[in-house]
Amino acid sequence: MYRSIIHFHSTAPIFFMNNNNILLLFLSILLLLAPASFPPITAAETEQQFAVEGGKVLELDESNFDAAISKFDYILVDFYAPWCGHCKRLAPQLDKAARILADLKQPISIAKIDADKYKRVGSKYDIDGYPTIKIFMHGVPTDYYGPRKADLLVRFLKKFVAPDVAILNSDSAISEFVEEAGTSFPIFIGFGLNESAISHFAVKYKKRAWFSVSKDFSDKTMEFYDFDKVPALVARHPNYDEQSTFYGPFEEKFIEDYIKQSLLPLALPISEETLRLLKDDERKIILTILEDETDERANRLVKLLKAAASANRDFVFVFVGFKQWEGFAESFEVSKKTKLPKMVVWDGDEEYFSVVGSDSIEDEDQGSQITRFIQGYKDGNIVQKRISAGSFMGFVNSMIGVGTVTIIVFVVAVVMIIQSLKEEPLTVGTRDEGDYPSSSTSQPEARQPLRSGEKQDKED
Repeated sequence: MYRSIIHFHSTAPIFFMNNNNILLLFLSILLLLAPASFPPITAAETEQQFAVEGGKVLELDESNFDAAISKFDYILVDFYAPWCGHCKRLAPQLDKAARILADLKQPISIAKIDADKYKRVGSKYDIDGYPTIKIFMHGVPTDYYGPRKADLLVRFLKKFVAPDVAILNSDSAISEFVEEAGTSFPIFIGFGLNESAISHFAVKYKKRAWFSVSKDFSDKTMEFYDFDKVPALVARHPNYDEQSTFYGPFEEKFIEDYIKQSLLPLALPISEETLRLLKDDERKIILTILEDETDERANRLVKLLKAAASANRDFVFVFVGFKQWEGFAESFEVSKKTKLPKMVVWDGDEEYFSVVGSDSIEDEDQGSQITRFIQGYKDGNIVQKRISAGSFMGFVNSMIGVGTVTIIVFVVAVVMIIQSLKEEPLTVGTRDEGDYPSSSTSQPEARQPLRSGEKQDKED
């Protein structure tokens, strides 16, 4: 009969086994990793499980997560890690918001789960950084990229429980709707437009905009929203003080084109938040790199960019200050010695295009130079380039989560195990204590202040 020979060292256990026992060990590990079998939870037990005092943030785990997202029509879930500093700062904001959201006519619950501990849940929902927030609407998850301060978070979340299309029957109803919508989303108002014309798009783009139709309104409202005939579809960006009007044709393709092109403002400042918004847009990006996006010269140029964007809706116009985000700007071969402003056309990924003779903008007659740049791109007078790998990875790495790192570690571990199995078996007692150094550092102490999966706080 085979016997396993186990040698316990004073600082770390080392196992020496034959091939049969190695196979048995791997089978045991697989059984431990397999989902545990739990008896089904009855409806009464589910109710009792979440019978918490109103307005409290629910603490979930693997045993009750699915039951929670099934029970609540709308539930915001914070996937956090206990060691994450940004998660700790978010927690009190969620506590405040939970108390307000619980009292809404259509309440929204807030929950949290330690995704670093309950990795099976984190893996299921592709959690690769902390904190990651998702809102589950009737069990269907949607990424939450909105503000994180309690009062703004509440206003943002109200949108998810609002009707797909609000029906407005008076000037006061329009004012109340716009006030309630706030500034976090663009607002579409169809004046004299049938609800059915935009209902499909209201569902499709609900997580990105407010939609409404107004059946009755005054001449004063027409003047305020700057349209002179009906039907008209007005798009507003309160946060950017921008507005545009669409008079048709009100056919499905043209309506959707207008909505898609109006989801972003005419000229969008680059930030981590807006980079995520750009991922959902298929248009080429005209990027202008400024020295400092807050100075007066930059403000004048941004106004010209907005005018160009209004006339060229087939592009997205964005800008960034070298002073504000040096690492991002360096990805496009920009340094402190580069003559700015500079314009490029970016595909949103790893390629961009310089227009021959038109990439830098002089101080004089900038509007004409922007026009020549766009026309030069359309005419094909371009040089195709790739994003500078080093600097590009600098800002991309901040968005790479622990999921990638976990996969790499797992692959390395498997390779090491395979290599060790190929080696000649060791004899008991052949290693002395010097071969097994011990570490007195505990796991929490060994963590770095900012992990690769920890997400930076965002400006609200």
